[in-house]
Amino acid sequence: MRLGLALGYWGRGPAPAHLELAREAERLGYNSVWTAEAWGSDAFTPLTWIAAHTSRIRLGTAVAQMAARTPTATAMHALTLDHLSGGRMMLGLGLSGPQVVEGWYGRPFPRSPLTATREYVDVVRQVLVRKGPVALAGRFHSHPYAGSDGTGTGKPLKPITHPLRADLPLLLGAEGPKNIAQTTRIADGWLPLYWSPLRTDVYEASLADLPEGFMVAPMARAQVCDDIAEGLLPVKAMLGFYIGGMGHASRNFHAELMARMGFEADARRIQELFLAGRREEAVLAVPDAFADEISLVGPRRRIAERMELWRTGPVTDLLVTAPDPHTLRVLAELNA
Repeated sequence: MRLGLALGYWGRGPAPAHLELAREAERLGYNSVWTAEAWGSDAFTPLTWIAAHTSRIRLGTAVAQMAARTPTATAMHALTLDHLSGGRMMLGLGLSGPQVVEGWYGRPFPRSPLTATREYVDVVRQVLVRKGPVALAGRFHSHPYAGSDGTGTGKPLKPITHPLRADLPLLLGAEGPKNIAQTTRIADGWLPLYWSPLRTDVYEASLADLPEGFMVAPMARAQVCDDIAEGLLPVKAMLGFYIGGMGHASRNFHAELMARMGFEADARRIQELFLAGRREEAVLAVPDAFADEISLVGPRRRIAERMELWRTGPVTDLLVTAPDPHTLRVLAELNA
């Protein structure tokens, strides 16, 4: 099981510790470092900054949002950074949800998410392979554009720049069972948002036909500390926000996943509290058991025992969100 560092996205401003954490992760032998985006900082610019200050560690987006860019624009970002970093780029993509796609990006959420994802990946692959002009008679991502509001003069094009690698790894952040199953067929890896080594049966059917070399790279908060309850608070805060606020009351993929993992009543209660403006109560309503299952928090010995559980399943890469260099070092030592 390889280790990666998941830095996420910025809050109110640039995260001053991110670069030093990335450098420390590289020094400790971590395999990868990952950035993200929501509706503030983008994923590619910080990753480029990190690339310029490192030399070996692989660079990934977990995740870049599909609605933020056309698939060809995303492919240009990926092939450019792959060249600049000497072939270290991994492209992680996510569809996000209706609230973000329509509220932030100002475009309709696709009524057929699986088709939209499949077409997006198809176009990105075509750019990276560069066998010919990009061409797709798609429902969501036609190339050339074929809508009735177009001019009809679009020309099929292939990238001017030759990609460094046609097989640049492409991963997807998927949560629904059908989306995860499709990910195993069209992508090189999967980026689970929540992974419990105690509930791998939740994903068993979707992962039934994993191809050889397929990456399963869940993200998990990690912190070496004596007070487990205190260490779990950031995990519960994240879950309260995602379960309660990252989606509409009638459609929240994160809440639906938590329900499938056996915490349906808790997910519903978190949503009710968060949407009523009672955010602190929503965070406290997150069960400690759920927060603990999807993270690595506590004294060194406890984390060592729990890491063994993560190694027993299909996980190939553990992407940790770690707040301090000490935690990074302990995890590296335990995973050596």
